[in-house]
Amino acid sequence: MADMIVVGGGYVGLSAALAVKLAAPHLDIQVIEAAPQNQWKHDPRASAIISAATKMLTVFGVWDEIAPQSQPINKMIITDSKASDPVRPVFLTFDGTVENGEPFAHMVPNVAMVGALLKAAEKAGIPIHNDVRATGFSNSGHQADISLSNGTTLSARLVVACDGVRSRIRDMAGIKTVTWAYGQSGIVTTVEHERPHEGVAEEHFLPAGPFAILPLTGNRSSLVWTERTEDADRLVASDDLVFDTELERRFGHKLGAIRASHDRRAFPLGLTLARAFVAPRLALAGDAAHGIHPISGQGLNLGFKDVAALAETIVDADRLGLDIGTIHVLERYQTWRRFDTFRMGVTTDVLNRLFSNDVMPLRIARDFGLGLVERLPKLKNYFISEAAGTTVANNPKLLTGHAI
Repeated sequence: MADMIVVGGGYVGLSAALAVKLAAPHLDIQVIEAAPQNQWKHDPRASAIISAATKMLTVFGVWDEIAPQSQPINKMIITDSKASDPVRPVFLTFDGTVENGEPFAHMVPNVAMVGALLKAAEKAGIPIHNDVRATGFSNSGHQADISLSNGTTLSARLVVACDGVRSRIRDMAGIKTVTWAYGQSGIVTTVEHERPHEGVAEEHFLPAGPFAILPLTGNRSSLVWTERTEDADRLVASDDLVFDTELERRFGHKLGAIRASHDRRAFPLGLTLARAFVAPRLALAGDAAHGIHPISGQGLNLGFKDVAALAETIVDADRLGLDIGTIHVLERYQTWRRFDTFRMGVTTDVLNRLFSNDVMPLRIARDFGLGLVERLPKLKNYFISEAAGTTVANNPKLLTGHAI
């Protein structure tokens, strides 16, 4: 019987396994991943990693490998306009640095992050079972059993579900969710441009939803382009001329000629919050516990915060000789993470509803609010520190750069 089995071998699942194993090498930690062994190498996406998360990756010993492939975000610009407006006035700008001049976030290719975490997991001696799905979950009181698609069964004192927003483990455990769809989809693609971006990220609030331009290494940017679902599906399926024409209307010409990657995808957007983050012998982390709108770029970082809190909870309990899978131990993790997750879910929901429209009274109110923040440096600094994850008084050790 293993001590902990992580279901889901993405960046959150691998980080959860690594965080516990590095702090408690004697524990038997295993990972189950449904995708084939090298499927992760075909992921074209990039993610924004906040300063606190890079500190955790530094503790893992993987940030030095990831950093050369990452792009610091040096500045953030926010506008509010229509796609057809000839001028997009800037309502709010954020300096991209926090403590010690460190960038508040980096853009990191998913393949770089997963590749580095996989190497570290292999070095730490964490077995990874690829190309197998969890088909059953049961809790006998003293252990949890997971039935796999290859006909085998694995047992552990604790199962950590990191298997995404449609988590099968969460559903099999009977944990309910609060869920609703926004009727929007996020188009994700990469754009090459003629002029350098200087590490500047831009978020244009358009009536259909936010259009985020996030800098990558070289003269490239990652896009998260929100549209109504029917329009997003039509754009993704359209030919390059139609797609590039619509893209140029939103992207603008400040970076010169642009060319979009042929690999473009649309992901439906919604809000999903698990009613409980734990059950006997089970903990949820990452998208299995919460799926939020990408308007704030905090989705993955919420998952990293889960990892840091859960790992500290498990390791502290193990050092005290406690059973790491009991509900009494896991309640500490749930208490630590639920309020922050609920707060972020509500915040992104309100922001999306406030900005994804062209109602004039709302436009006046939100533009006044953005302008007010722009004129209050202390408030701006608070918001950027909050986004970077450096102001939380009760941060887990890993998010402060300290080993558990």
